[in-house]
Amino acid sequence: MVDVDTRSTNSEGNPANETLEDYTLRFAPRSYRKWSPAVVGISALGGIAYLADFAIGANIGIAHGTGNALLGIAVFAIVVMLTGFPLAYYAARYNIDLDLITRGSGFGYHGSVITNIVFASFTFIFFALEGSIMAQGLELGLGIPLWLGYLLSTVLIFPLVIYGMNTLAKLQVWTTPLWLLLMVLPFVFLVVRHPDSVGSFFAYGGKDGAGVSVSGTLLAAGVCLSLIAQIAEQIDYLRFMPPRTPENRRRWWTWMLLAGPGWVLFGAIKQVVGLFLAVYLIANLPAAQGIANQPVHQFLEIYRDMVPGWLAMTLAVVLVVISQIKINVTNAYSGSLAWTNSYTRVTKTYPGRLVFLGVNLAIALILMEANMFDFLNSILGFYANCGIAWIVTVATDIAINKYVLKISPKVPEFRRGMLYDFNPVGLVGFGLSAVLSIMTFFGLFGELLKPYSPIVAVLVAFLATPATAILTKGKYYLRRTDDGIELPMFDEHGNPSGETLTCVATGLEFERPDMIASAAPGPAGEIQYISSLALSTDKHGIHLLPRQQ
Repeated sequence: MVDVDTRSTNSEGNPANETLEDYTLRFAPRSYRKWSPAVVGISALGGIAYLADFAIGANIGIAHGTGNALLGIAVFAIVVMLTGFPLAYYAARYNIDLDLITRGSGFGYHGSVITNIVFASFTFIFFALEGSIMAQGLELGLGIPLWLGYLLSTVLIFPLVIYGMNTLAKLQVWTTPLWLLLMVLPFVFLVVRHPDSVGSFFAYGGKDGAGVSVSGTLLAAGVCLSLIAQIAEQIDYLRFMPPRTPENRRRWWTWMLLAGPGWVLFGAIKQVVGLFLAVYLIANLPAAQGIANQPVHQFLEIYRDMVPGWLAMTLAVVLVVISQIKINVTNAYSGSLAWTNSYTRVTKTYPGRLVFLGVNLAIALILMEANMFDFLNSILGFYANCGIAWIVTVATDIAINKYVLKISPKVPEFRRGMLYDFNPVGLVGFGLSAVLSIMTFFGLFGELLKPYSPIVAVLVAFLATPATAILTKGKYYLRRTDDGIELPMFDEHGNPSGETLTCVATGLEFERPDMIASAAPGPAGEIQYISSLALSTDKHGIHLLPRQQ
């Protein structure tokens, strides 16, 4: 017991204190998952309230025209639906986040740290983007300087994220109706009041007016695909889905699909609406040319056509603030999980989720103060290659390696001791995909191929992942097949078991899927058990079972 970091049981950074830590490093137990599928689903969808979609849709449309933008958005939606389904299903079915899924889907116990950093980067990039939009709204409506708006949009989020899912579920459910009303009403009003705007929208050719082309479509899709890692944030909620039973089967599937891969349908609609509003402003308000891609101005101008100016400004600011809070509590929450998980695995020391909540917010604030909004397309286009490489690699391992080739173990594994530290299957698939697509993005293979970097990322990950699994014969997936526990892992419906065992390191009860036998026998030679939580901070490995021959 002395070799396990005492902070796993007794400090401010206490992973056993799930009121604050919210199952940062591990499986979400059945005893905690008391929400209905609908509450979990609505909470997950609350995280896509961000206004960045409006800015992204406007930016790609202004750059490439409506035709290319719409086709690019369609490509984006199809890729996200196909890759998001296996990931969302595994998270909801086995109650683990995407990092834990990634560990057993080709990357290994330490290998997934790389993708965790990719995801953490996603959270602070999009936190900064949403915080910038909120600051724009506060400056416009209340006269608050941008630098102070950036600070306020960051500081406001910290207390809301402290208590994890318990607080976030309430926040997302209660704010969703008002957010929907404020977002949908202006668009409906514009279509009804100015029906000619629809024709102008479809005829818009963008800055160059070059018309629809493959390169224009793929450049647009590449920017949109920067959002592919959003599925990881959806999963941070979906892991709290209740067990699937014959009684709730239909509701379970409905909300898993809607809040999992289905998030992209809402995202695509928002991108189209963002472009629609931008085109309307460009066509009808010459003074709005330079701000047509800013969501706060998009909504403000439409509200002004609906209601008195003072009320229009109020509604625009309220919409921006609600949207920013809904998404940035998710960005901050997911980022804190990702950073903490990576740090603990590398150092075997647990500093507490709240430490990295502060780190994530600080990085986001620096990006905002550096005015990242002006470089949005470039940042997102580059990031898309890394996000695609990760998501497609893991989705391919699940869909192809597990179910078609049957090389990868079908049941996900995440516990230290059961996995090798590194698995070449995911690392090769991800690495080749990311490197080759980034090289393509920067034009190292010629300007002609430059727009195709997202396609390169998808195809390389899709082909290299199963190829590496075949070449290695799947030998690096599992270090052991027996965890030393006789209790069954699943109940009669295939859900993770709710049976509990006592952890030798902490003295606490943990559910069966979270436990593994300890290599250290008890005083009378009996088998002892240790949680994956405590084993992650076992610095000297005395509890680590040997590799199975």
